[in-house]
Amino acid sequence: MELIRGLHNLRDRHKPSVLTIGAFDGVHLGHQQVLNGLIAKARELSVPATIIVLEPLPREFFAPAEAPPRLMSFREKFAALREVGLDRVLRIRFTRGLSEIPARDFIEDIFVDKLGVRYMVVGDDLRFGHERQGDFALLRELGAIHHFDVEASDTFSIEGERVSSTRIRQALLDNEFSLAEKLLGRPYQIVGKVVFGQQNGRTLGAPTANLELDRYRAALNGVYAVEVRGIDDSLHYGVANVGTRPTLGDLVKAILEVHVLNYSGNLYGKTLQIRFCERLRAERKFPSLAELKQQIHHDIDQAYEYFGLIRAVQ
Repeated sequence: MELIRGLHNLRDRHKPSVLTIGAFDGVHLGHQQVLNGLIAKARELSVPATIIVLEPLPREFFAPAEAPPRLMSFREKFAALREVGLDRVLRIRFTRGLSEIPARDFIEDIFVDKLGVRYMVVGDDLRFGHERQGDFALLRELGAIHHFDVEASDTFSIEGERVSSTRIRQALLDNEFSLAEKLLGRPYQIVGKVVFGQQNGRTLGAPTANLELDRYRAALNGVYAVEVRGIDDSLHYGVANVGTRPTLGDLVKAILEVHVLNYSGNLYGKTLQIRFCERLRAERKFPSLAELKQQIHHDIDQAYEYFGLIRAVQ
């Protein structure tokens, strides 16, 4: 799958296209319905299946502290889109200037002129362009003029409710990981590279791997029992904290720290997959480091108990 980094990298070879646009946060089963329809039409027309994503998302650009937390980073999203079978991802940097482009101009300049759109498959709630004026009706209107067809994907529901990123975020907050997995079509996990931290975990007697989240806000907050993959060929288990570490000094962005049970090797530079299994507690501020340390070791004991593991002799 090809990643096109910005409109300035579009070339004539990127025309024609079968196209969709959206946030696709989570690439859940509802998204997959849209993408499968896109790919089927692309194969029928022998034209590349292309998706446009904006980075950052518009709400993150205008009000990052109030924007919905992300289910996945762009890197995770790209991997999920590749797994679905898309041909191209056009990543457009969202700016104030881009937000001021009228929806009609957005369609004619980008979809028609730059990508040579032949067919569009869009979600039933699509909005884009200045003041979110672009929608299915406008696409159909301009499609008739510029000779491309538009299909609106039907709402995808499970257990009588629409599958959406919002619903998945709520399931994660409610510790309903089995429901989140059902809506996503796969277990919820966060993938990140281990980077150097402040070594606070070692000071507290529980060394942790600090993972890059690559998002302003995470969809989880608290302490969790987790499965850890990517260390080696084996499945490992751990206890993870997602949050801003209020006892040690509030951070602006959330971080993910993982203590791997029965493991003491060097993890720097490794890319780990953290699958969340059970929420142990909420993140909170402790009166002292001594009380935080005591709680951390209690969390670790809970994780050992949850996974039915025996602590290795150090």
